[in-house]
Amino acid sequence: MMSALLRAGCAGMLVAGCAAQAGSVSVVGKETLTIGVKDDQPGLGVARDGEFRGFEVDVGRYVAHRLGAEKVVFRAVTSDNRERLLGVGAVDLVLASYSITAERATRVSFAGPYYIAHQDIMVRSGDQRIRDVRDLAGRRMCQAAGSVSSERVTAGLGVRATLVPAATYSACFDGLLAGRIDAISTGDLVLAGFASEARGRVRIVNAPFTDEPYGVGMRKGDIDGCEAVNRAITDMYQDGTAGRLLHRWFGATGLHLTTTVPQFEGCL
Repeated sequence: MMSALLRAGCAGMLVAGCAAQAGSVSVVGKETLTIGVKDDQPGLGVARDGEFRGFEVDVGRYVAHRLGAEKVVFRAVTSDNRERLLGVGAVDLVLASYSITAERATRVSFAGPYYIAHQDIMVRSGDQRIRDVRDLAGRRMCQAAGSVSSERVTAGLGVRATLVPAATYSACFDGLLAGRIDAISTGDLVLAGFASEARGRVRIVNAPFTDEPYGVGMRKGDIDGCEAVNRAITDMYQDGTAGRLLHRWFGATGLHLTTTVPQFEGCL
């Protein structure tokens, strides 16, 4: 009976309002939020001794509390499985160097971005052959599963690098140190995190060639949730939290860090 009354009451209302009354999957107001983060990207998200730490972990916690969550649970995701885990409800939000693209936005909704990184290149410290993206032609470049960064080089710019597949960027980093690949190209925050742990064995080329808008992924169609997350991100920058977190995690890397509110992509 209650279900029938609810359907009748929703007949003339906006979809978003009906979804809220029906106890939808919106992230707004949930007591517990499960957030997908990387567990192997220094500076952004790592898991050590059973605890997740990093910039995206801290941003996720801030956003969750602004959404009204009383409990926040973190779960490791990869570039290859984050959309599937969102789709089946295993995670509510994803903050995992998740670049907003038109193609991805057909499958998930994105809030933000919470930061606009820039795609750059990392090589071994003694390698002077690669000075910009064009120098990747003929070089062995890592292709992390589920990431679009390598496609921006080969398909987007037409640079004929030799792609070497890997499961994660952590595996790419190990391959670079071991000499199995020549370069990694992705967002500079990802590269900076790995470089900070390499003790001088790698260097960032510092020749950025694209923007990487890192968004908060959520289930497709959660417009209320998207708008609420955008308000939380705005607050995070305006109250100084974003600047403090960026300098905490990346201040020693030498990257130029932007501490003003990014331009949002819009909720779809």
